[in-house]
Amino acid sequence: MLSFYHPHGAWTGVSACGSMDRMNGTRRDLSRHGSAAIVVVTTMLLLAGCGAAAPGSASDVSATTPTAACPQVEGAELPPECAPYDPENAMAQNDRYRERIGISAEARAAAEKSIETVRPRLEALRTDGNISPDAVKAIMTEAGLRDVQLIGDERGVAFGVAAPAGGCVYGEVSPRELRIDAGGYIQDGGCLPAQ
Repeated sequence: MLSFYHPHGAWTGVSACGSMDRMNGTRRDLSRHGSAAIVVVTTMLLLAGCGAAAPGSASDVSATTPTAACPQVEGAELPPECAPYDPENAMAQNDRYRERIGISAEARAAAEKSIETVRPRLEALRTDGNISPDAVKAIMTEAGLRDVQLIGDERGVAFGVAAPAGGCVYGEVSPRELRIDAGGYIQDGGCLPAQ
């Protein structure tokens, strides 16, 4: 309840429902006297927060709020508009999406069986010089592996496929080498990280 001095000399209390004259306890409709007072009081309260602070004062937010991220350099003092960060830590966090989630021993054993099945065919593809995304996909699907993800061309194909009991079979085949391994999904989801 707000209290204010009524123009006719009596203190009046204002609530959301109406006003109460303290002098005689009678209730009056806000539409006549109280609504104007509420507008005045509300406007004063709202305008109280609109004052401008002097530049450089404690309440001057722009003087203390960083507006740019700046790398921390040992022995160097950063300007006040900089928010310091560790660039090496930021890069490490940026690459976390590539980290693989662990898998159970059973899932790893099933994935390694799949590797035994596809390795000779991928190696033949490599030595014959017939590397292509379509050829790698055909080898994987014929071995019963699903959700094949591929990136590459005849110079090399990176692959990631869902293993039979969970996790992934992933690697790369190129004219120079064949790399193939088993592991969990990457933190970002799927078996093949974006390049």
